[in-house]
Amino acid sequence: MIPLRWREIEALRLGELRGAPPDGAVRAIHDDSRVAGPGDLFVALNTGTGFVEDALAAGAATLVPRDQEAALAALASLVRELSDAQVVAVVGSTGKTTTKDVLGTLCTAVTPTVAAEASRNNELGLPLTVLRLEPETRVLVTEMGMRGLGQVAELCRIARPTLALVTSIGPEHLELVGSVEDVARANAEAIEALPAGGLAVVPADEPLLEPYLRDDLRVRRFDPGALERIPLDESLTLTGRSHWSRWLIPVGGRRHPFVVPFSHRHLIHNVLAAVTAYDALGLPLDRVQGSLLRVSLSAWRGEVHPLPGGGFVVNDAYNANPISMRAALLDLSERAEGRRRVAILGEMAELGAESARYHDEIGALIAELGVEVVVAVGEPAAAYLAGAPEGIRAADAAAVSSLLDILRAGDAILVKASRAVELEGIPALIEKHARAW
Repeated sequence: MIPLRWREIEALRLGELRGAPPDGAVRAIHDDSRVAGPGDLFVALNTGTGFVEDALAAGAATLVPRDQEAALAALASLVRELSDAQVVAVVGSTGKTTTKDVLGTLCTAVTPTVAAEASRNNELGLPLTVLRLEPETRVLVTEMGMRGLGQVAELCRIARPTLALVTSIGPEHLELVGSVEDVARANAEAIEALPAGGLAVVPADEPLLEPYLRDDLRVRRFDPGALERIPLDESLTLTGRSHWSRWLIPVGGRRHPFVVPFSHRHLIHNVLAAVTAYDALGLPLDRVQGSLLRVSLSAWRGEVHPLPGGGFVVNDAYNANPISMRAALLDLSERAEGRRRVAILGEMAELGAESARYHDEIGALIAELGVEVVVAVGEPAAAYLAGAPEGIRAADAAAVSSLLDILRAGDAILVKASRAVELEGIPALIEKHARAW
């Protein structure tokens, strides 16, 4: 971290401070007492107040804040003021974490970079990411989630982005936001926060963002419709090759053939967005291929696990909305290659008054694709069963575990739902069950 003077932190009056460092400088700020030591400040969040004495014993200073969100925001703002790094705000309705993961990997290979970990994209996670800025950091890649108007703007006041990357606009959190137009408005707060001359990287086919693209911004557009899958070079020796793919990705006025360590078309959209932002930052395109081969995605986002008998299970259970659910089902049908398709699907949460319509539309897509077996988890998900050749209802995630005998060797299985449904553990149960095949 860029060091802060103890007196600067004291002047903020954020709460109870103890254990001033002997040299008066704080060189790292943590929310985990186990990693805090001399020269560090441990900020006790939530139950962390029970570990203050442990941190002090390890030689760290401690802060028990009166308002933890305000305290982290104030500390992160101090650090951000001392940095001249390019700051990327990744926002959007789908694919934020994957896009952030890819962009962070690309940038790290060529320049000192800090990227958000996992999905640290809220009022606590964002400032903790900013607090990892070092004096030599040239690029900071942040992710910003939203569940209402004004939230992205608040995060931008801390991070002060110089590049806003919008992955997509679609129905999300409608229960709280109201309409897709307001979803665009909420995510466009990252564009509105850009300084004159800042960079906006946006989908080419999203008219709802056009009103926010000011004349004093530099705008780069990426077009998922221009992606083209091409055969893998047979001379390549790749671990896990069955899940790798090669694509022509348009960026910088050319179409580049890149190999990526996954094959989901909707994840390639995220790669396109990330490579476009990387190029907009002025970083070398000739280094992209090597970096893409090192991309590791965050958990439960399209993880493909092989099963005995030639089948597989896709764990895409981190979250779900109509855009991502549609993409995951299309991907299942594309990669099944003749296997029986089994979709274990839960509800898409927070869709407000239009929830039934969106669930019905997914049911219609399932019927159109002819997905052979559908397990619908929870009441709203029952709409998925209309037109399914074989449909089964499950009250909750626990009930799914008693239905695994419906699976057969060679099945292509998708597990997807909003986080509240808690399906992320089902793929592991399927793998355990499949050992008996």
